[in-house]
Amino acid sequence: MFSIAQLGHKFVRYCHISRSLCSHTNSFSDGINRIEQYLNSSFAYDETPEEDSVDSVSTSGRYEEFNRSTFIKKSKNNATLALKVLQQDGPGFDTKLALDRLEFEVSGLLVREVLIGILKNMNHVNRERCAKLGYKFFVWSGQKENYNHTVNTYHLMMQIFAEAEEYKAMWRLVDEMTEKGYPVTSRTFNILICTCGEAGVAKKVVERFIKSKSFNFRPFSHCFNAILHSLLAVKQYKLIEWVYQQMLTDGYEPDSLTYNIIMYTKYRLGKLGQFHNLFDEMSRSGYPPDVHTFNILLHILGKGDKPAAAVDLLTHMKEVGIEPNVLHFTTLIDGLSRAGNMEACKYFFDEMVNFGCDPDVVAYTVMITGYVTVGQLEKAEEMFSEMFNNGKIPNVYTYNSMIRGLCMAGKFEYACLMLKEMESRGCNPNFLVYSTLVGYLRKAGKFSDAHEVIKQMVEKGRYTHLLNKIKRYRRC
Repeated sequence: MFSIAQLGHKFVRYCHISRSLCSHTNSFSDGINRIEQYLNSSFAYDETPEEDSVDSVSTSGRYEEFNRSTFIKKSKNNATLALKVLQQDGPGFDTKLALDRLEFEVSGLLVREVLIGILKNMNHVNRERCAKLGYKFFVWSGQKENYNHTVNTYHLMMQIFAEAEEYKAMWRLVDEMTEKGYPVTSRTFNILICTCGEAGVAKKVVERFIKSKSFNFRPFSHCFNAILHSLLAVKQYKLIEWVYQQMLTDGYEPDSLTYNIIMYTKYRLGKLGQFHNLFDEMSRSGYPPDVHTFNILLHILGKGDKPAAAVDLLTHMKEVGIEPNVLHFTTLIDGLSRAGNMEACKYFFDEMVNFGCDPDVVAYTVMITGYVTVGQLEKAEEMFSEMFNNGKIPNVYTYNSMIRGLCMAGKFEYACLMLKEMESRGCNPNFLVYSTLVGYLRKAGKFSDAHEVIKQMVEKGRYTHLLNKIKRYRRC
């Protein structure tokens, strides 16, 4: 078996390689998740929302000459009115009658705005009520003349049911879609597979879609790629292996996307021997490494602390006509930071700029987190300031790393001020930020300060359903 360094040079020699993006922050829990996100985002679902097209929104033909922006604005205003009516739903209130009295024409755009509005406002406390209201509006709008639901509105309603953990209702919608002749698409499968907590349940869903004759797997070349793509997003690596074997048994040939997903899966499962074999097979099958393959390799080399091999690989990329971008450099830096080699991280960060790439928020966050992890707070603070100077606005993950670094250095007052600063800049702390700060404050014996942070979180109505996850929490 090849060593990591040999692996890098072997790839260069064979002229193959692929894409991945990692982020090294506690907030991303596992930096290599970025590879999965990038593979997923590169093959967006080809479902042009009918609601987004003004021309197709009007099913009555009355809008031959109208201003698009006016129509969109009117639809959004009507959606706001509909949401206000839905909020009044309860005993003694006839919601359907109140919606009828609004007397607006139902369109795809209107339905979409209402369902998205409900989805955005769902939380642990109100999710059951939101699901009820969403479905009530879904049924009401579907009964109106000159309007028919689209696949996208079905998907939005499925997402609402999924958020509410109303899985039986979600599956009933799938059956209804099939009965009414709507195509079951890659997006449908993705929503369903994300709700499968157990591998056994997920396998049954996969089997159903493999056998389904109504599965519209566009834009993928075949149903197996659509399924593999979705399974990658939910980290079902064992199931990915099984689906791949089923694909080969059924006589389907892998393409670049297939190879990248399967190679990444083998890497995650620690099966480097099979990874190498697939890499060679990919080349023999006429599929040269693409940006996905290069990204996976850069992560492997970075995590293996092989900066010299990474330099060779980046050079080779240019030779074969693939310009390294921010994604590739960030992936490499993430891997190197995990190996603790911040000197190499800084070298490649500077090289990124020399290559004409503009570091984004993720790249800065990876560097900041790396410095924090090795205890170099001053360098993290310098990078944090550089972000602002270069017009990059820190996100919640950047702030979490800085707060963690300040706590590790015993600068708790500044850590608490950082929490207030991020809020003042419109960046709402997530639960990880709160739990990080509270955890370090308690560890330092600053229980009153920790309780104050929890109190502020509760007063703002944030993550109250997760309070039990903050160890030794007692109400103040």
